[in-house]
This record gives sequence, structure tokens and C-alpha cells, in this order.
Amino acid sequence: MGQDGRGGTRTTSSGADAGARLLARLAVLAAIGSLVVLVLTIGDGGLVVVGAGLLGLVVCVAGVWWFLAHRGVVRLFGALVAIAAPVGVVVLYARDGLWQTALALVLCWGLALAFARAALRRARPRRSKRAVATPRPQRAFLIMNPKSGGGKVGRFGLVDRAEALGARVFVLDPSAPADVAELAREAVAEGADLLGVAGGDGTQALVAAVAAEHDLPFLVISAGTRNHFAMDLGLDRSDPARCLDALTDGEELRIDLGDVAGRAFVNTVSFGVYADVVQRPEYRDDKAGTALTLMPDLLVGEGMRRLDARIDGAPLTSQQALLVSNNAYTSPDVLSGGARRPSLDDGELGVLGIRVEGAAEAADLAVRGSQSTGLTVTTARRVEVSSATRNPDPNDPGPDASATDASKTDHAVTDDPDADDSGTDEIPVAVDGEALRLPTPVVCTLRPGALRVLVPRDRPGVVVPAPPVDWRRLLDLAFGRSGHSSAGQNS
Repeated sequence: MGQDGRGGTRTTSSGADAGARLLARLAVLAAIGSLVVLVLTIGDGGLVVVGAGLLGLVVCVAGVWWFLAHRGVVRLFGALVAIAAPVGVVVLYARDGLWQTALALVLCWGLALAFARAALRRARPRRSKRAVATPRPQRAFLIMNPKSGGGKVGRFGLVDRAEALGARVFVLDPSAPADVAELAREAVAEGADLLGVAGGDGTQALVAAVAAEHDLPFLVISAGTRNHFAMDLGLDRSDPARCLDALTDGEELRIDLGDVAGRAFVNTVSFGVYADVVQRPEYRDDKAGTALTLMPDLLVGEGMRRLDARIDGAPLTSQQALLVSNNAYTSPDVLSGGARRPSLDDGELGVLGIRVEGAAEAADLAVRGSQSTGLTVTTARRVEVSSATRNPDPNDPGPDASATDASKTDHAVTDDPDADDSGTDEIPVAVDGEALRLPTPVVCTLRPGALRVLVPRDRPGVVVPAPPVDWRRLLDLAFGRSGHSSAGQNS
């Protein structure tokens, strides 16, 4: 056991080191196995298997790009290509008798990655969240949205259960929108000693800001649709009623709270393509249809927007999409909802930028992942975002031309008759999924340890996410002097 440099506690054990080393060696062995299979089958089509697989992936991704970035015949062609590419690879393997080689390679490499992730997860020093015992709240005030998550508040009987535990509950009226932050402030003025929300992450963030302002504990009830915040706190997303156990048997965590232009966020702030899409009123009722309708304009058409950012002062230019998160996610899978944040108290923003100009760059991103020039993954303490200025005439770099072009681009993107024509540059921003427009530059920072979160002692969702696979670390773990020393250098 030792200190992690932030006052947290790291725990390691010789048993964990031995298990991590064994898993690392199995990962290396499986990787070598895939190479052996490839060498032994070179004369029988081994290289064809690899080449066809990579070509199929590239063509499939190119088809997806054409499908997203175009309309009409080109979109139809892209859909056919995206489907035909993997089917063609499978047919090739079956026709030429290469399926056994392909299966062996996939199996070996799959095992290598599985063992590698398990080894690195086990070797990572676990810094315990500094949970502290806390007295039972006496005047808890909870806000519940009956529409959130498809009606989870009613389906799980959250109002009755919370009131039986002594909490005061305010149920929002869907027909009469309320200012939840003001409701929370009024509750504090009346003596509430805990604030909580059963609803989406956007509503969670608004009330969490009030709780942080008054240094009150905050209760998260996983009654939203995806519940990303609840997931990263380890709460039970399948049964939001279990979150109420914190009122009688809870403990407190100190976590960070994001800030974007003075507004709190608990998960992410999105700029660019996604933020443009969620601005549309029809998005809530038809997410996929709205996105497909708008994508061609947003990616390559008149509505194309580019973003410039400064990441702790370092420039990041001409991005199509930029995502800033309250603490870093373990992988870029955050774009599809598949990633988690291993910690919510590291004191750093996660930053993910995407720039893909065509089918070739989309394919490069699919093949090379985080090594692609189209993807930027980093962390920061301050992120400043603004609209990119673009010169319509490469021979005229004057600021007036740039400003004029940027203004035209912004109006084309919004396509909003109510857009501000006063000259103030505003950009669409999605804060925890909520659509906003904010004046540039939009500044994102973090308030370290600003939020006290009351959670149940029993949290079934607590896991240790696997870190990205780093083969150099893995080799050091497998054959180096110490499992935890290697892991500790990069944790």
C-alpha cells in the first residue's frame, strides 16, 4: 500500500503481481501464436487472409463514409459497399479454403488482446476513491422527472420509496417546464441537507452545481436513458431504486465537476457535428433520421463547420468534432457509448478531437485508431474552443476575409431564423446531451473535488476498466523485474 501523489491510496499485492505477469505472458504467447500461424500459412494463403481482411475493412469504412457524407445515389452506393465488403471477404475465405487460417488468426489475436487487457487492468495500482462515512441525511430533497428513461420513476416506484425513507420529492410536470436549479436553491434555503435527481445527466448537472455551490451532498438516481454518470460512479443502472439505499447506508465521494462557460457538466461537452445535430428540434423524436439528414451538409456541404481549440495553450486546428469530458475516458469508444472513466477525481479534462476530410482518412482512422492523424486524444486542465477561420482565397490571408467567411459558415451551419445577427460569434454546444449555443471562445475547465456525491456502500457497477493495450508495458510486465513498478509508471 502507498500514496498515489494525490493523497489517494494505492493497493498492490504480490498475488496480483504474479497474476498480472502470468496474464501478460499468455498475451505475448497468443500474439506469437498468431505470428506462427501466419508464417506457417504464407504458402497457403496466410498473407491473402491478412491482406483481404485489411482491404475489406478499408473498403467497408469508405462505404460508411460515402453513406454518411452524401445523399441519393452515392449514399445508396456507400451502403451497398459497406455491406458487400465484409461479405466479399467471407466469401473469399470460404471459396479458397482460407477460413480455417482466418479463424486461427482471429482466435489467437483475440486471445492476445483479451489477456493483455486483463493483465494491464490487474497490474494497474488501484487508487481507492476516498469514500468517507457520512451521517444519514435528515432533510433530503429529490427532484424526479417522470418522463426520463421511458418512465423509470413510475415503473420502479421511486417516489413512494424515497418518501418512505424520509425524503421530500418534487415530481416535475412535463407540461410545465420548471427551473430545476431554482427548485434546488429554494430547497437549500428551506434547510435541505441533501439534493438529488432522478433523471437524465443534463438535469443531474444542473442540480449538482447547486449542491457544489452550497457544499451539500448530491444523490444520483439512475433513472435516465443511458446514465453515463451513474455508470462511472458504479451505481446500479438496471434498478434505480437501489440508488436510494444511500439515504440509509451510504458513503461519500469527493469528485470533480466540469465547467463550461460557467455552467457545470458531469460527463461531456461536445462541439462540432454532434452538437449541430442535437440543436434540431426533431432530433429528440428521430435521432437516427435527423443525423442522416444533416450529416452530408455537416461533413462536406455548406453546413460544414470546423473548430479551433487551445489545449492548455497548445493549438488544435480545424476539427470537425471535439469532445471534452469531466476526467478522461479509457478509449475513444466514448463516441459510441462503450467507454468508461476509471476515475472521476483525477483533476484533468479528457479531450478527443476528430478531423476526417474524406473516405481515405476515415479508412486510416479505422485501421490505425489513435495513431491516425485524424484523431487526437489527450488530457488538459483548460480547453478553449472557437470557430475555425477559413480563407476562401488562398492568396488573401487578410483577417477581414477570414472573419467574413467564418461568419458565413456559422450562419450556414445553424440555418436558424432566430440566430443572432449582432456579430457575436456563437457555436452550438451539447452539454451532457443538452443543446445550447454559447459565445466563443468557449472555455472548459475543471473544479477539482467540488462535488460531494452520496452513494450506496454496495455498488454493483464498480469495475476497473481496462487501460489501452501498450505492448511495451506488457512486455516489461511479462519479463521485467516487477509487475507493479511497470504499471505504476503509466497509471
